[in-house]
Amino acid sequence: MPQTEAGFATTRRGGTSARSEQRMRDILRVGREVFAEKGYERATTTEIAQRLGVSEATVFTYFHGKRELCVRVIADWYDEIIAAMEGGMPPDRPAREQLAYFVRTHLRLFLIQGTGLCALVLSEGRSKGQDFAEAFQPLQRRYTAPLMDLLARGRERGEIRQDLPLRLMRALVLGPVEHLLWEVIGQGAAGADKLDVEATAAGLVEMLWPALAAPDGELAALRQFRQAVGDALGRVAGH
Repeated sequence: MPQTEAGFATTRRGGTSARSEQRMRDILRVGREVFAEKGYERATTTEIAQRLGVSEATVFTYFHGKRELCVRVIADWYDEIIAAMEGGMPPDRPAREQLAYFVRTHLRLFLIQGTGLCALVLSEGRSKGQDFAEAFQPLQRRYTAPLMDLLARGRERGEIRQDLPLRLMRALVLGPVEHLLWEVIGQGAAGADKLDVEATAAGLVEMLWPALAAPDGELAALRQFRQAVGDALGRVAGH
């Protein structure tokens, strides 16, 4: 069976018609709702089919079973988050601003639909099952790539410290963020609504930045800012 970029099997399709494509999108949409509400263990393909008003056999026409459907739901959601991260990251801004964007966007997108999908991703991401492991590894590499890139850029500019491996700095950032997400999940359905994402992200960056910044990082950032201003003025003068 063909493999997708995420490393899991593509779905079987009952034809390539527009109706068939729409049916699969509907299954994925409702599957996301059910998995978010009930988690992997309690969710069933029977309930997904009932909510759609189709037979369970119809679901199996597109997906081999619950695990494959869940992997696809998670992968699609990850793709949305990754696209937002990659599309919105401001690479020309100082490293601290890029870090603030990453942390703020991470929190906002992981909780934008409540805590259900967030809990599903965090829990199943640790699954020892081969299907989930193979699907998650490339997704996680792509997801953390913007963070690794901003750390590398910051290091090249003299803003980020040189004496620690980037992978350790990645863990330094993601560890507290994930811990906070678990805390929000533990508060139940209202947890996401209570969280002030902007204030929380600002606090996390205030805590993390001193551990990441080079001793003369602020000076390097000021030099970069002055260079950017000079370049902008030069472009204006050129017109």
